[in-house]
Amino acid sequence: MSDRPERGDELELTVDSLAHGGEGVARLGDSGYVVFVAGAIPGDRVRAVVYKRKRNYAHARTLEVLEPGPERIPPQADHPGVPWQVLPYERQLQIKQGQVDDALRRIGGLDGFELEPIVPALETWRYRNKLEYSFGNGNGDGDGSGGEDGSGAGGAGAQGELQCGFHAPAGWNRVIPIEDCLLASELGNQARRIALRWCREQGLRAWERGLRNTDPGPDGRALLRNLVVREGRRTGPSLQVRLVTTDGELEEIPALAAALAAELGEHLSGVLWTRSGALAETTAGGETELIWGESELPERLGELDLRISPEAFFQTNTEMAEVLYGIAVEYAALEGWERVYDLYCGTGAIALTLAPRAGELWGIELVEQAVADAIAAARRNQIRSAHFFAGDTRLALPELVTRAGRPDVLVVDPPRAGLSQKVVRRIIEAAPRRIVYISCNPTTLAPNAAQLVEAGWTLRRVRPVDMFPQTHHVESVALLERTGSAIATDETSSATGEASASSDEVDPG
Repeated sequence: MSDRPERGDELELTVDSLAHGGEGVARLGDSGYVVFVAGAIPGDRVRAVVYKRKRNYAHARTLEVLEPGPERIPPQADHPGVPWQVLPYERQLQIKQGQVDDALRRIGGLDGFELEPIVPALETWRYRNKLEYSFGNGNGDGDGSGGEDGSGAGGAGAQGELQCGFHAPAGWNRVIPIEDCLLASELGNQARRIALRWCREQGLRAWERGLRNTDPGPDGRALLRNLVVREGRRTGPSLQVRLVTTDGELEEIPALAAALAAELGEHLSGVLWTRSGALAETTAGGETELIWGESELPERLGELDLRISPEAFFQTNTEMAEVLYGIAVEYAALEGWERVYDLYCGTGAIALTLAPRAGELWGIELVEQAVADAIAAARRNQIRSAHFFAGDTRLALPELVTRAGRPDVLVVDPPRAGLSQKVVRRIIEAAPRRIVYISCNPTTLAPNAAQLVEAGWTLRRVRPVDMFPQTHHVESVALLERTGSAIATDETSSATGEASASSDEVDPG
């Protein structure tokens, strides 16, 4: 076999290191052809199958660990979403700290900044406040020998019996049943079990994803897609349960709410039903109907009283979100007079945390419903200094500068892909004195920080935060301060009114 394997080839590989995406890195032959290996850690010798091949690298999936590396420990959860659980937690933290440092220095070409010690998670298991489960019809999905995430009790596992769990790593159409999800609270697990039992009693069936259509079943009833369980961890706790189906009838669904309420009692906040015709595996979109209780989940974050809409983004680790936003407050170093901008502000959690410490705060967010939620939250918490702007940051930021004036401090929490070149340019034109960049991906933080440094800012401090133990994901908060005159052009005042709306123009709902 040549040093460049083909798709489907099985290889014996020794893993040398971990890539930024969490996969192991192995090399073939004299050429050093790189193979990224899912399910392997440094020191492991594995048998793996190639599932993607490129000119300079390939991706493979571990089939068998032939010789475990010296750091490998037994897993607690048979769960595709927690691949780093086979590493001791302290080692996970070391690797994440090192990867943030490597990205900033190697990808960003940056130096002279203070990389502060990573903040460990308060809880390494049962830390998620939101889980999205998938339904499957059995058909060999599981053998009953183990749940996908955990306890070794894999549910009934009978062929053809309705299952609720996670997709199998080797087959997106296979759903493996679970009994105890170790990422969810015990109360959240109870809600999932109640819902699954009720669905089985009603004889409901799951959507067959491979058929590429979302028609109702032959009897006209909706087919089951997903179960979304959200938890307000600071409010009771309280649960929001949302059943996601295809189009179709489900006249008996009020009985699901009754079954949940009977067993969960005061812990149940609301039950919702979403009908979606999307072919993609997503719980977003469709038509959502309130079946019982409240449509918004109550939650507290620090001093804030929040209400979370069914599809609203909210950090899935409540306790560590408080830590993350606390670091943002520390880095912003507000004295009470500053004008603060919060880009990609979502439903306003970061903005509303900062607003009481600022002179005025303006948030920009593309999704109008999220802006409406942020405005409602500001009113609920009696924060009058926060204003929210609906629009594309690239177009809305110049208009906001014209309307409100240049920011003293700018906070940005972009998507995983980071900031586009045009958004970076708009930030440079806005010329804030201080930038607090909250990143969920060090490989996109690095080039963005490098662009800002080149334009006149200095990267002062970076503090990694472990929001997602047992995974490769790492959040970071970076502080950049302007050391020279930032570039500003006439484009700053060339705002277009069609891209944004003030807080007064968006119905808070």
